[in-house]
Amino acid sequence: MTTKRDYYEILEVSRNASPEEIKKAYRKKAIQYHPDKNPGNKEAEEKFKEAAEAYEVLSNPEKKQRYDQFGHAGMGGANGFTGGHDMSMDDIFSMFGDIFGGGGFGGFGGFGGSRSRGPRVHRGSDLRVKVTLNLNEIANGVEKKIKVKKYVSCSTCHGTGAQGGSSFSTCSTCRGSGHVTRITNTLLGQMQTTTTCPTCNGEGQIITNKCTACQGEGVVRDEEVISIKIPAGVGEGMQLNVSGKGNAGRRGGVNGDLFVVIQEEEHPELTRDGNNLIYNLFLSFPEITLGTTTEIPTVDSRVKVKIEPGTQPEKILRLRGKGLPDVNGYGKGDLLVRVHVWVPKKLNSEEKKLLEKLQSSPNFTEGPDQSTKSFFEKMRDIFD
Repeated sequence: MTTKRDYYEILEVSRNASPEEIKKAYRKKAIQYHPDKNPGNKEAEEKFKEAAEAYEVLSNPEKKQRYDQFGHAGMGGANGFTGGHDMSMDDIFSMFGDIFGGGGFGGFGGFGGSRSRGPRVHRGSDLRVKVTLNLNEIANGVEKKIKVKKYVSCSTCHGTGAQGGSSFSTCSTCRGSGHVTRITNTLLGQMQTTTTCPTCNGEGQIITNKCTACQGEGVVRDEEVISIKIPAGVGEGMQLNVSGKGNAGRRGGVNGDLFVVIQEEEHPELTRDGNNLIYNLFLSFPEITLGTTTEIPTVDSRVKVKIEPGTQPEKILRLRGKGLPDVNGYGKGDLLVRVHVWVPKKLNSEEKKLLEKLQSSPNFTEGPDQSTKSFFEKMRDIFD
């Protein structure tokens, strides 16, 4: 059985903390462990719920008094918390309207949807960078370290925007809710409208002494070296998402994302066609007639290929598994070698006599194979 942590310890407040101090402490923890700032992090989600459970008890004078007297034993049954770890995120947001306004942080992250009218938490903007890869890096995958100019959290005020990190006061206009409600009398009756608080711009609090390093914004312009793991098999124009590595959010907000766009560096000898690679092999007339052994390039080495005597021009040789891996893990492509014959532009008198003599030979008068197919037809036949 897991032992429950002390509620005061969870929120990091003393036992004689005021309701306002408890509220501020909870808001700080909620922002720190909010699911939008920690996507997929189960530990952060549990701490988020744990903080909600602690706040639900300590913000209620009657429950707080019972907890101070009996501890967790006094919280059981119908009088206690209904189970912060068993509640959904929407349940937590709905319970604490004074913190989240009944929804997520400013509508960000999809929690609470349209009913969100709580204090605004800023989200940093996304960034997009291009990374150029050579064929070897595409074939094997690579980890790239790139330097990105971006907004980062101010180290002087720890991203709060306040000098010393604690120079805040609750907005007197909205009383910390981040929004104001107005009721207007019309011919059709009373109309209620809710808008962002104009005094604090929806943040619910006012900075009384701004940080001089960031001028109260909580972010400064800087550079960050970011390590990006790129899987094997990526292609031109593919986009990878690195969560939380975009611009920092103002005043302790949520970071944006970094989008990495892949660019391919052209290979001097190999051409990519999906997961297959194509190599154009040029042979002389004697080589293709008599047969030969030649070297051809692959992604990371060179291999020897035997050319049979009488190999016809435009023939496609296939080297299985010498292509690129599929980015989704569905095997590897092939290396397709297309055979060409190069014809010399100039001949000396001796070479001309030899060719003229061969021209009358029966083996040189049969003519081309009338069933010769196009390059693309031959490639299709390989996979039929």
